[in-house]
Amino acid sequence: MNRLVITNIFRFVALLLIQVLIMNKVDFYGFLNPYVYLLFILLLPFETPGWLLLLLAFGTGLTVDIFSGTLGLHAASSVFAAFMRPFIIKLVGEKPEYDVTTQPKLQQMGLKWFMTYALLVTFSHQLFINLLDVMSLDEFWQTMLRVIVSTLFTFLFIMLFEYIFAPSKAKS
Repeated sequence: MNRLVITNIFRFVALLLIQVLIMNKVDFYGFLNPYVYLLFILLLPFETPGWLLLLLAFGTGLTVDIFSGTLGLHAASSVFAAFMRPFIIKLVGEKPEYDVTTQPKLQQMGLKWFMTYALLVTFSHQLFINLLDVMSLDEFWQTMLRVIVSTLFTFLFIMLFEYIFAPSKAKS
């Protein structure tokens, strides 16, 4: 259990540093910005208590907000994604037999399960962050296009990170 906690602390710090120092500087067409910090929320173990999941999501989003100057935008969106996570896990399908340390990772759950799960959580995060950013339904279709493109862009980076940082035995 201690190894899992240390791994998640390292993942938290690494993803936040990557997000704040690198990904926040990536800006395509004025609105495409990959949010790789969402991977921290995605990879928390299945048995993470709901209150802890929401608290960790809030802390993650708040940290990104502090360094991005977005005043709670990421904190609210991260909490929403964490809130939706258990429902999405149930929607994607039953979890196989697992122990307390099982994480919803690509290597443990398979490509189809992980892609569906990550895409739905990313979509919920992007929908919330874009609706909060726009705060209007006047340009609904433009906002939805932005949500879809941002979701795919962030999802691409999440899958890339999952493949790059997968243990070598899982890559084969």
